[in-house]
Amino acid sequence: MSNHLALIEKTQSLIAAGDIAGAESALTELADAEGDRALMVVLDELAPKDVLAIMREYDPSRESVVNLLVTPEQFARAIVIEKRYKDLTHTHLRGMVNSIVFREDADPVAFLTAVGDLEGGSEAMANYFAEKWARIEAFARTGTFDTVEEDGEMLSEQALLGSAYASPRVEREEVADQDWMELAWLMRYECPDLFTEMLLVLRAQARAHHLGTEDEEEAGDEDARVETKDTDRGRSTPAAREDDEESAI
Repeated sequence: MSNHLALIEKTQSLIAAGDIAGAESALTELADAEGDRALMVVLDELAPKDVLAIMREYDPSRESVVNLLVTPEQFARAIVIEKRYKDLTHTHLRGMVNSIVFREDADPVAFLTAVGDLEGGSEAMANYFAEKWARIEAFARTGTFDTVEEDGEMLSEQALLGSAYASPRVEREEVADQDWMELAWLMRYECPDLFTEMLLVLRAQARAHHLGTEDEEEAGDEDARVETKDTDRGRSTPAAREDDEESAI
């Protein structure tokens, strides 16, 4: 166990220093020397943020021993704090989720259930689907991902739960892409509570974004009125533009 404690400290130090590859290499050496079970014990001792730091560096060109062995519970504890990275594109999140949930011989529902059991799980999954909100709404309402059939109305929370138990209009095999469509299908028909909570979070995020955009537009209109009043011909002076750039930084 003392060797494991030393390895844990070494891994944490490497991650803190930004050497994620070095940390993963140290864990791989443990698995090679003592077996997968020893690595799983160490992963359970590592802080979720450290496990996350390794998991999210998913590289499709190679396999990660951590992503291959992480348990649903370890995965869930890590994914609920992924938002700390403030990755606006959620590219790392999607790659990490797909590589682990759909890994060979894994049970995707077990991973989704573990995520749904934790506070912040629905938010993490909403971030995963952030770029697909319209398609997810269409899927919730019509049972297909085709937005052509979407009429703009959104199902209530009660209706969402009811539709989750309805017979699928598409079978899993039709969307078995090991990506967002298959994950959405599994959530809707195998983890309906998580699907509903995720979609409600997505809607809240969309509303917040819409309100933020409106606030920015109103602020821009107000700035324009101030500039018209305070400067010649309604244009800001070069000095004023420099001040704006500095304040933005």
